[in-house]
Amino acid sequence: MKKIVISRTDSIGDVILTLPMAGKLKEMIPGCTIVFLGRDYTQDIVSLSAFVDEFISWDQIVKLESNKERVSAFKNIQADIIIHVFPRKDIAWLAKNAGIQNRIGTSGRLYHYPTCNKRVKFSRRRSDLHEAQLNFKLLKPLGLDQTLNLKEIEKYYGLSNIPNLSDEFVSLIDPSRVNLIIHPKSKGSAREWGLENFQQFIDLIDISRYKVFITGTEAEGKSLRKHIFFNKDCVDLSGKMKLGQLLAFISKADALVAASTGPLHIAAAFGKRAVGIYPPIKPMHPGRWAPIGKNADYLVLNKVCNDCRKEVKCLCMEEIKPKDVLQKLEEYFEN
Repeated sequence: MKKIVISRTDSIGDVILTLPMAGKLKEMIPGCTIVFLGRDYTQDIVSLSAFVDEFISWDQIVKLESNKERVSAFKNIQADIIIHVFPRKDIAWLAKNAGIQNRIGTSGRLYHYPTCNKRVKFSRRRSDLHEAQLNFKLLKPLGLDQTLNLKEIEKYYGLSNIPNLSDEFVSLIDPSRVNLIIHPKSKGSAREWGLENFQQFIDLIDISRYKVFITGTEAEGKSLRKHIFFNKDCVDLSGKMKLGQLLAFISKADALVAASTGPLHIAAAFGKRAVGIYPPIKPMHPGRWAPIGKNADYLVLNKVCNDCRKEVKCLCMEEIKPKDVLQKLEEYFEN
């Protein structure tokens, strides 16, 4: 039985878009065991997938006092294959020194030449493919030659291990209305639409049809409470949920609107109406980072623009009209 490590030690959205690899590997190599090497804060995300058999904490390995102990920790995984989806020099050398037989990485990293014995040639920076499609490129040494389309990738999420939602949050769901989550901030991981736009969007919403929830961290909530008026019966959930409960709440809701953030990708993966708002700047544009799911969609200005590449704000993104976002949301519920 093959034991395969998927190494992705970055953020929530990236991890969500990596999980379909586990499903595809289960299909390609029946009976294989999938181990996900990730950061502690993404464990709740990884645990959603029925295709992942084990989670290994990179944070815990890093805490070990010596490199010898870290190599030993890698040996203890007893992996046959490791796939460096998010390349890290330290992890590549640990996998090599631990004697993992098949070590897959890209040919674009110089340190992969001494550490990886199976290298795939492609460039994320210059590619027109989606991030999830690029992840699948790393399966070529295992026999996957074709590029999967985004519709094909949807079926490999395997998000069936959803945690139970506590009663206090279950009681907030209104079965007579569309339960809409608005996630205005991104913790700096993506360009943002702007709080004024979100406020105008909220003001347009018919609360007889929608029940609106605002999510985010506690720090984001403090900012939101200063700028966004929680009127029209909006429910402020910012800072009130740990990640596991947020995941469970998204699974019970009907829709989510956000920029290119983890919650957007989670909602899309759950099959919810997920509407993303994007800048027309490569590689931040939806061609690379669009939400993947049967009811996911996005808005972006039909232009190529690099004027805001080095800025925090994106004027092109902020030009997207709140009424257009609402129309995109309602296209699904009117059908």
